Formats: sequence, C-alpha cells, structure tokens
Amino acid sequence: MTERGSIRRRINRRRFLQISATAVAGAMLPALAAASRPPLHVRRGVLLGAETELQLYHPDVQTARRAIDACFSEVHRLETVFSLQRPDSALSRLNRAGSLSNPPVELVALLDTAAGFSRATGGAFDVTVQPLWELYARHFAAVTADPNGPALSDIRRALACVDYRQVEVSRTLVAFNQLGMAVTLNGIAQGFVTDRVTEMLRDRGFEHVLVNMGEIRALRGHPDGTPWRVGIADPEQPWRSLDTLPLLDRAIATSGGYGTLFDADGRHHHLFDPHTGTSSHYYRSVSVIAPDATTADALSTGLSVLAPEAALPVVRARREVSAIFIGSDGKTWS
Repeated sequence: MTERGSIRRRINRRRFLQISATAVAGAMLPALAAASRPPLHVRRGVLLGAETELQLYHPDVQTARRAIDACFSEVHRLETVFSLQRPDSALSRLNRAGSLSNPPVELVALLDTAAGFSRATGGAFDVTVQPLWELYARHFAAVTADPNGPALSDIRRALACVDYRQVEVSRTLVAFNQLGMAVTLNGIAQGFVTDRVTEMLRDRGFEHVLVNMGEIRALRGHPDGTPWRVGIADPEQPWRSLDTLPLLDRAIATSGGYGTLFDADGRHHHLFDPHTGTSSHYYRSVSVIAPDATTADALSTGLSVLAPEAALPVVRARREVSAIFIGSDGKTWS
C-alpha cells in the first residue's frame, strides 16, 4: 500500500469512529412527543478529519439556523489555525518553518494550555510527538515494513525532537528551539473547538445543546429535564457501545489506540509515550468526563500513556474530573 493509501485508510477509520460516537449519542434522544417542546435542529460536518455534529433545541428555525451557521463558520476559521491537513494553516506553517511570527491568538492560547497539561501529566501529554507520528507513518507505508516498527536508532532521532519545553510561546512569536521539531494539536484542538462552539451558543441564549466537534460537550439536557446520553465505544468493536452515560453541563472525550492504527495487528498506534517513542498499551481506551472538552480531550490523551499508579493521582488532583479506564485485559474501572 502506498503512503497516501495508508494515510487515507487511517483517516477514514477515524471518521467512522466519530460517526459511531455521534450516532450513539443521537440514538439515545427521547422522542419529542409533547407538542410544547421546541424542535431539535441538527447539523453535521467535518473538522480536522473527524465527523462533527451539533444538536440543539430552539422554537425558531431561523434563529437556530443563523446560530448554527455562525458556529460552523467559526469551526472552519479555527481549522485554518489548527489543521495539519491544510498546508496554509498556522500550525502547518509553524511546522515547516520552525517559527511563526504574529501567531493567531488561538494558537498561542492552546499551546499555553497544552503546556499546562504536559506539566500536570509529567510530560505524558506532549504536543511535540508529531515527529514520532511521521516516523511511524513513513515506516508502515513501505511494502516491506518491519512489523516490529521503526529501527531503534530512528526512534531515538525522532525522540530528540520531542519535548514540549523546547517550544517558545509568546503573543508575537512561536518558535522551536531545536531543528526537526513539529507539533500536533490533535489531542486537544477538537476539545478546544467544542468548547468554543458551546460558549458561542451559550452566549446566544441557547440552553439545550449537544456539541460534538470531535469531543462531546452538553449544555443542560433535553427540554424535559432528562440528560443527554452518550455512548462509550467498545474498543474491540468501536461501532457498538459498551455503556451509555448521562451528560449534563459536562464534556466527555475518549482516547484509544484503535483510533489510528499503523499496523494490522494494532501493536503500533498513535498514542505515543513521549519518553520511549513507542505506543502505549496500558489501556484499550480512556474516557474522561470534565467540565470542559479541552480538559477532557487533553487528559484522555495524557492518561492513556500513564501506568495506573501514575494516572490515578492526575485524576484525583482534579476533583471535577472523573475517568473510566478499560484495561488491556478488558476490565473496566474508574
């Protein structure tokens, strides 16, 4: 398979997982039997390679449509900041040049936020793992790829470019302190965009909203007072749900190696340990419930590469956060 074909296969799989998660959330909606309830408005799209969905209740169709249009316009604008697929995005330009003058305020804010999560997880969450992703993608794109993964010497060279502390961030400049560095915000940007859309709708007076911009956040619940319900995917069969959770003024994000596989056996996936340069296999998936989607997104990624004895203190340090772990043995605990 060519590199282009391999990458396409992984992106399609990621989209399918997002569609599955959205379908689970939507399928649990109670029937709108009472005529007094406002109608449900739904809009779908794509952000950073993942399917998105916005659901909200409002009595006026035009008001709802204008708000949804505004939200998706903002989503597309933020994609020009955070996307790795768009060569003209701010992030792509930063990775090519190693520095970016007058960076967008959203890029500065998210890099600062990401550094905070890196410190909180002892470096387990690190946006500079992009050189590892590129290394594994190139390796497994080759027809004769060694199933054991890239050579140790190549992993070490990539690891030399992985360190969130080597990214200088200010309002006027973002710069790498080392050649070969690159950033991916795929472990936090979708949560950030989810929060941005949620706050836009809150500011416009909407009260009953479910936002899925790659991660899911709810404003209140249904008009009848019941919470939204969101499914936790089965890591072995991601198209089905292991369980559903009520979501009310909270956000949820799930990370699992099954989301992006580099090899058919699933030994190598996108959740890299920034200290070893290899894929982490402590869990099949980690789901985090938090007040905001940015926190849920970043922590689900960071916790995925921490052993249980290191992951639990991170969760306990944030009383407003809870986590559900599905271990490598299939056992679920929280």
